[in-house]
Amino acid sequence: MNNFRTRLLNHERLIGTLLTLPLPSIAEMCADAGFDWLFLDMEHGALDLHDVQRIAQAVNDKCPCIVRVPINDRMWIGQVLDLGVAGIIIPQVNSAEDAQRAVYAAKYPPQGGRGVGVGRASRYGANLQNYLQSANEETALIVQIEHRDAVEHVEQIANVAGVDALMLGPLDLSGSFGKPAQIDAPEVQAAIARVREFGMARNIPMSLFCPDAERALRALNQGYTLIPIATDNLMFVRAAKQLIASVKG
Repeated sequence: MNNFRTRLLNHERLIGTLLTLPLPSIAEMCADAGFDWLFLDMEHGALDLHDVQRIAQAVNDKCPCIVRVPINDRMWIGQVLDLGVAGIIIPQVNSAEDAQRAVYAAKYPPQGGRGVGVGRASRYGANLQNYLQSANEETALIVQIEHRDAVEHVEQIANVAGVDALMLGPLDLSGSFGKPAQIDAPEVQAAIARVREFGMARNIPMSLFCPDAERALRALNQGYTLIPIATDNLMFVRAAKQLIASVKG
């Protein structure tokens, strides 16, 4: 089967969900449920490097793990990739310089400056040479457009070699307009539309976080192909409320 990056660049529809809880069992349940990929959130979730490794060990062979690093930082990016995940998501990429910094950290020379480690990605050094030869081609790098500055600079960001996809973050984007969580505010929707139209015109894989199935279906119809739907805790909260409501009335 083609790896995650190949499927992403081929514009396959890839449906995932966002994991914030440090529980490999939850990841296994989501993988068994049929998600195409799992979004492991180190920026807002309760995940550390050990948690990411345990989740990757549990599911990465059957359901690719894509990790949002806490910050666009060479150390964080290198340590996460050494865990053997299928790709990374970089938050708050607001300029070409931000994108270049992420690519430099994520790619081995000559494309970048990633340091060589002997972690899980290379089977703890046993497969190091093969990994070094394939990692640049097989590791997905997704940048988040989640600030009004990023919207203004989206063309320069997308032109950085090594950027594979643009992921819109509507919640933070709305905050940058002074309207946190007001996703449907006209200026926020206009910014989202601008980025989407640019991505479609340039044939760049586009991603949009969707809180529910209704918005996910709408996003798919609009041409987004990388769709994270809801979060682990949000799914549990909804199911719990629905269960109580069905019993108590």
